Amino acid sequence: MITLYGFPFSNYHNMVKHALMVKGLDFDEQITYPGSPELAAVNPMGKVPAMKTAQGTTLSESSVLLEYLEDAYPQPALLPRNAEDRARVRRITKLSELYLELSARRLLPAVLANADIPPATLTEVRETMERGVNGLKVLAAFSPYVAGPELSVADIFLRYALAIPKLVGPTHLNLDVLAAVPGLAEWDAMMADTDIARKIDADQQANAPEFMAYVAKRLA
Repeated sequence: MITLYGFPFSNYHNMVKHALMVKGLDFDEQITYPGSPELAAVNPMGKVPAMKTAQGTTLSESSVLLEYLEDAYPQPALLPRNAEDRARVRRITKLSELYLELSARRLLPAVLANADIPPATLTEVRETMERGVNGLKVLAAFSPYVAGPELSVADIFLRYALAIPKLVGPTHLNLDVLAAVPGLAEWDAMMADTDIARKIDADQQANAPEFMAYVAKRLA
């Protein structure tokens, strides 16, 4: 059986968890946090998520895990058959990570620790996120899924990549990503309205107190 290591409050953990559930795969979810010996044993970098395959191979990095699942368990498919369409899915996925999630993540200290963010950083983050917004305006199809008529890795990745931008954008940057991209808010609501998404969201909320206690301990 596949074992997924991480914690339900992590958006990257939830990307992989969502893909596992879409593919109908049995897996064991081991709740573990960065810095734990259990996580270090499967990922020396100490990051979540990590995975042990059914064959016992250990893997890390969310994009690697998603690619592995598609290679090892191709049905139901989360990548189109056509090479050009696959490239579009990967392009949206990379845009979501580099220009939206990772840039917004720089403001997490303001949320988790009430830290002051330098104005120059706020400006840089906003400019980067605006580039991501403009990219989505061009690349996203929303017909009804982000890359076309079928659910793909891009939908799963983008749903969870938007978690932090939706949190910090309106409060710290005067930037509402959902409102800035036509069709994105409707797509976001559609993606949330599934049994899989509801299960993952419920698990995330249930994990919140434990995760915040972990953060408080790390900051103490």
